[in-house]
Amino acid sequence: MFDDRPIAFVGPGVMAEAMVASLIKRGGLKGERVRMSGPRAHRLERLHEKYGAETTTDNRKAVEDASIVVLAVKPQSLEAVLDDLQSGIPEQALVVSIVAGARLTLIADRLKHAAAVRAMPNTPGQIGAGITVWTKTSAVTDKQSQYAKDLLAALGKEIEVEDESYLDMATALSGTGPTYVFLFMEAMIDAGVHMGFPRRIAEELVLETIRGSLKYYEHSASHPARLRNQVTSPGGTSAEAIYYLEKAGFRTGLARAIWAAYERSVELGEGKKRGRNHS
Repeated sequence: MFDDRPIAFVGPGVMAEAMVASLIKRGGLKGERVRMSGPRAHRLERLHEKYGAETTTDNRKAVEDASIVVLAVKPQSLEAVLDDLQSGIPEQALVVSIVAGARLTLIADRLKHAAAVRAMPNTPGQIGAGITVWTKTSAVTDKQSQYAKDLLAALGKEIEVEDESYLDMATALSGTGPTYVFLFMEAMIDAGVHMGFPRRIAEELVLETIRGSLKYYEHSASHPARLRNQVTSPGGTSAEAIYYLEKAGFRTGLARAIWAAYERSVELGEGKKRGRNHS
């Protein structure tokens, strides 16, 4: 899968840990070949104990001799990290950024390192059920492209695109997507409790309804609108529920939320620290 050189993760956050856990569990990577760096010693100590990874608070030390350097810091911290690592990336290494909104030109220029990948995973990758969209610079070799595929496939499915603008779209749709799903689940569960169900039963009903609906959708290969129409009888409960959802602007609100997330991703790529005004 990879060569014998270390894989370095700069930024030991939730997604970096998810990648390490998946690579060790599903990809056969040995923990001692993983390096992780970050500012919090307590967090690094826990990751060392859990995965056997080599940890350090020195980012430049972490990337020494690495074959792959994964940038997994928060967008607000990226520029400081890039300055810290400038000219410190091994010449033959591949840089993989999972920082929301961070453009390839920014990463390559600030690091003075041309071989870079920009990727947007999502949180289901923590259990190997994620989807990651990624793109690369022209300096990335075929071998490095395979490294990127293998690295990201440990989180689930991966889709390579040529147009980097798709990454901002993916950030809004699939990267942020689990947030919308969890909020939708939360609202359904709360509605069940409001009607009188014990929360435990409401949670199980909602979970199995969503799980079953997804399986039915995959099995049927039909458009979601067609499936919805199949279960919407004239004058029935589904028709009544849909009427109120549409009246409340459910479809428009969701579309606007996704568009707002897309705009915020673009803003982050432009270096804007504050988002749009909320109204």
